[in-house]
Amino acid sequence: MRHFAFLDPAARDALFHCPPKEISREDDRRLVATALGATLYAPGTRPKLSDDVRRQSAAGVASMVLCLEDAISDGEVAAAEANVVRALNELGEDPPSVGDSPGMIFVRVRSAEQIPALVAGLSPAAADVLAGFVLPKFVEDSGEMSMAAVLRACDDLGRQLWAMPVLESPEVINRESRLETLLGVRRLVDKHADHVLAVRLGATDLSGLYGLRRDRDLTIYDIAVVRDCIADIVNVCARGGDHVVTGPVWEYFAQPERLFVSSLRVTPFATADLADPVVQGPAMRRDLVSADLDRLIKEVVLDKANGLIGKTVIHPSHVAAVHALYVVTHEEYEDALTVADGATGGVRRSSYANKMNELRPHRLWAQAVLRRAEAFGVLKAGHTFVDVLAASQAVMA
Repeated sequence: MRHFAFLDPAARDALFHCPPKEISREDDRRLVATALGATLYAPGTRPKLSDDVRRQSAAGVASMVLCLEDAISDGEVAAAEANVVRALNELGEDPPSVGDSPGMIFVRVRSAEQIPALVAGLSPAAADVLAGFVLPKFVEDSGEMSMAAVLRACDDLGRQLWAMPVLESPEVINRESRLETLLGVRRLVDKHADHVLAVRLGATDLSGLYGLRRDRDLTIYDIAVVRDCIADIVNVCARGGDHVVTGPVWEYFAQPERLFVSSLRVTPFATADLADPVVQGPAMRRDLVSADLDRLIKEVVLDKANGLIGKTVIHPSHVAAVHALYVVTHEEYEDALTVADGATGGVRRSSYANKMNELRPHRLWAQAVLRRAEAFGVLKAGHTFVDVLAASQAVMA
């Protein structure tokens, strides 16, 4: 997959100091996980599922999950399974395109027993389209069974399949069981590191266990019990930079009435020197606020600050904003290069003359930034996510 492949060469040249690279499933695991970006979930019951995947891929969605779990009712499981197999077979005959590859298409199963049944119904071409499985309610004991099913599917298809475990069960968030459960999850993902692409957070389920739901005016980090759980997940599962942990779902659409004023500043939009006259900065900000995407933007910024990369989304309108925020700024890139080149440690002044880069403490940060630069590109000096979002919206207008 290659992000922003829908932009024409002139638009890419105007935006990027380093353009996004083509990322294949055979690349470094953490790079592939970084490149997932905004992962769009679609219910397995949608009647024209393969058409939906092709359309969203053409619009810049690099990873999708066809959901057989929470997105469908208990009485729809059998029909949804058949529909997902049919959609994958149709996609095998006419694959979607995200750059020069079909992107990453996963199936979220309800249980490990579904995996062999789904694999058995795939044509060889469909098997090439399937990237792997999302494994819900993942803890050590049941997770071992799920991983075994994924490994058997790899053997049956004769190629690599990725697993993405979801942390969303009571044992993960209940304080008395959390540490032991997370240590068990870490043992299991370490054991199967060659097949675990990323660890995903089921924030809706975790909130629901306490009868909570974040308001559209808040981020998940305003929900204290979930925020504390996320901190512990990052502490255990993302420690050392060996595994990627993705950000929780954003679940809201537009709502005209709001309780709080937006914290999204006017200046970046008012001062942006946008190349395309179709998109005006102030109008774009107004549209983002009207669609509640300013709260999504704030949550993605907080995800990044807390060591999470990638976002579960449930509407195509969320994708462009998430991807624009993942593009590396020229300043970030220069600082990351400085840190990465400093093998002997020490401190160096930023080329932007506004900070000191400590070469050993910032090394893992720099490695993550450089992976993001490969996947999403590096902006030219003076550009911001506003420019990327404007260019994306101009194409979709």
